[in-house]
Amino acid sequence: MAVIGKKKERSTPGISTASLPDIIFMLLFFFMVSTSLKEVTYKVVIRLPEASEAKKIERKSLVSYIYIGPPVPALRSKYGTKPVIQLNDQIATLADIPQYVEEERAARPQAEVPLMIFSLKIDKNTDMGIVSDVKEELRKVQALKINYEAVKPYEKK
Repeated sequence: MAVIGKKKERSTPGISTASLPDIIFMLLFFFMVSTSLKEVTYKVVIRLPEASEAKKIERKSLVSYIYIGPPVPALRSKYGTKPVIQLNDQIATLADIPQYVEEERAARPQAEVPLMIFSLKIDKNTDMGIVSDVKEELRKVQALKINYEAVKPYEKK
């Protein structure tokens, strides 16, 4: 006859943590690769105007930005309250625009240069005088593809 005894209580094995560091580093690497960092520190105040119609740019890698607006409060003692031009991370003058265009063209492959777009991010309260001066400087260096940044208007539902 068979002896029937009490069943021993089985415990579940512990979760192995040997692969935990590998998983952590894979996640860290994924977020480092997929995250884009802020490219420019704004030195001008930009409140974009609303547009009735807007078109999205397909290849953002071909876009170079020119910012126009009043300086941020920390720089108003140096530059005043009138609108200024920002190229990359520096406040610039109209005379700096041709050099900026050439530097942007030199940083791109030759095949992409004709496709480049210069996007103007302009504060909505900025006078058109400085904007037309910037456009004139861009025209002088044959940078003829110009985009105006805007936001879509808020639609009530």
